[in-house]
Amino acid sequence: MRNKADRVGRASMSYLTKEGFRSIRSNKLMSLASVAVLMSCLVLIGAAYMLFVNINSLLGAVSEQNVIMVYIADEATDEQAEVMGRQIKSISNVSECEFVSKEEAFPEILESIGDAAVLFEGMEDNPLPDAYEVTLDDMEQYDQTVAKLQKLDNVLNIRQNREFAQKLTAVKRTVGSVSVAVIIMLLVVSLFIISNTVRVTMFNRRLEIMIMKSVGATKWFIRWPFMVEGMVLGVIAGLVSLGIVWGLYEALSDAMMSILSVLSSKPVPFVDYVWVMLGAFTLTGILTGAFGSYMSMNKYLKEQDYDSENVSVDNA
Repeated sequence: MRNKADRVGRASMSYLTKEGFRSIRSNKLMSLASVAVLMSCLVLIGAAYMLFVNINSLLGAVSEQNVIMVYIADEATDEQAEVMGRQIKSISNVSECEFVSKEEAFPEILESIGDAAVLFEGMEDNPLPDAYEVTLDDMEQYDQTVAKLQKLDNVLNIRQNREFAQKLTAVKRTVGSVSVAVIIMLLVVSLFIISNTVRVTMFNRRLEIMIMKSVGATKWFIRWPFMVEGMVLGVIAGLVSLGIVWGLYEALSDAMMSILSVLSSKPVPFVDYVWVMLGAFTLTGILTGAFGSYMSMNKYLKEQDYDSENVSVDNA
């Protein structure tokens, strides 16, 4: 008996799934409208995401230029300076630590001050100390990292740009919050529009739904073809949207390259995120289509039940 019930269940599911595909073919105009609407929202979501990725990459490149100079005390021996270097590298938030000797730094200082370099002509002693040029991984941990550096032995002074680090961190947080808010808003809009589109489809097929209800079809039996329809349309919209975003991104790459090169950065390769985008777009399309169809169908069936109850009361 159980095997027979399983076969019947699978046959019913197969039939209902086929009905979902048949519905797409028989309602081409509404299906196209649903795909177009969801596709537009997904393209905007993809564009917002890639914009956030590039801004984050740009901010990362800028943060790498904000190095911390840890100057070594003059009385420190070479061995003590090497120990300091190893200690700096062991700090968790340090990505790079490069030794800069005073012999290397002095010509660079003279070049940076331009005409004022004549004041140092004839100077025999190099007034600069040796130093370590430190680059951080996470600018949000800037203050904590500087505090750890200050506790090291044989530190003469630390040159830092705390204000710049704070501004950069604030910008990254703002960009992240805005991007998440935009993506969530577009998802809600997508869900709302797909729900209304499905409701229009159901209105056009209300006679078919009434017949299924009149012969005793369960709500899930009625819902499933619409949910399959929504999921299939969601997958189509997701795949087409990915292609559009990819094409637009590649088309704009040259313009982005010329802008970002001024800031010592470059566009993030789309191929690095193509699988993430494919999974996100496909999953978003499936969930949006299925959930939008479910909500609309559920609301429609409740309205039908309410109308039926009122008719029964009136007849009584």
